[in-house]
Amino acid sequence: MSGQIEVVTEIDRPIEEVFAFLAEGTNDPQFSPRVQRIDKDPAGATTVGTMFRSTAKDAGMTSQREIRITALEAPFKIRWTELSKNTVTTTEGGYDLQLTGDGKTRMRLFNVLEGHGFGKLLVGLAVSASRKDAPAFGRRIKNAIETS
Repeated sequence: MSGQIEVVTEIDRPIEEVFAFLAEGTNDPQFSPRVQRIDKDPAGATTVGTMFRSTAKDAGMTSQREIRITALEAPFKIRWTELSKNTVTTTEGGYDLQLTGDGKTRMRLFNVLEGHGFGKLLVGLAVSASRKDAPAFGRRIKNAIETS
């Protein structure tokens, strides 16, 4: 069983700035309170194959996450997949960016969540909670980029 979450928001920054901020995955703790720590491998510019390893806290449980960048098309598209073996993982996620004029950027974020083992029973709750938080998550991303 799986489900998708999505959020769209407009960010008052040029598309190149938005792309650069989001491609640098180590910025995630600035808008995602669940991410306690994140490291990038290798260091330097993010490219296809770059790995982000994080410690995250979901529903009171701490887990280790390993995300690999699968597509990067500056300044419009970023895609990733989760390689870690947790009960609920992101099989595919990404950002789609569009220039909206006046130096603003439309950002669409999506994540496809999938349950594994016991997680098959939990994925519906995870998707529901993520969808409920999606508007606030979009606002946190917007605020983090606009104040960076």
